[in-house]
Amino acid sequence: MTTLPQVSDAEMRDIGVEIGQLLLARRMKLAAAESCTGGWLSKVVTEIAGCSDWFDCSFVAYSYEAKETMLGVSRVTLEMHGAVSEETVVEMVRGALSRSRANVAVAITGIAGPSGGTPGKPVGTVWLAWGRGHHPPVTQVVHLQGDRDAVRRQTVAAAMHGLKKILTTPHEAF
Repeated sequence: MTTLPQVSDAEMRDIGVEIGQLLLARRMKLAAAESCTGGWLSKVVTEIAGCSDWFDCSFVAYSYEAKETMLGVSRVTLEMHGAVSEETVVEMVRGALSRSRANVAVAITGIAGPSGGTPGKPVGTVWLAWGRGHHPPVTQVVHLQGDRDAVRRQTVAAAMHGLKKILTTPHEAF
């Protein structure tokens, strides 16, 4: 299990401002597909004045049905791998890109707790994916500790740090 450093609301806002500046400089727009964070990343982003210049939309999809209808996640993927899997988060980020005007997207799915974990996917298991244009998505799994709020906060911070990283990575290396 991992405990990421706690990030304050002010620090998350600062990262959000940086992401916005990077997106604006590249004339890009962002979309988010969130499950276990329930729109928290989108809340952080939309608290920034002027974000409509670089933030297109958010999909908050908890249920299998919402992931299917809103993001185009395959029922077969969900049944074979579950909602908390690399396969699902990849389909979520691709769906966010294809169903929005964004050219950068982040997707999040996980088990924030306090219940819902299994031996193979304990509470605190979170999959993240970042996509840019037609490049293959970048994924990461983290195993976080803490209560529901701590897992969700750490997840949002990890997602935002990942966005900053893909926006500062040379296009050829992504």
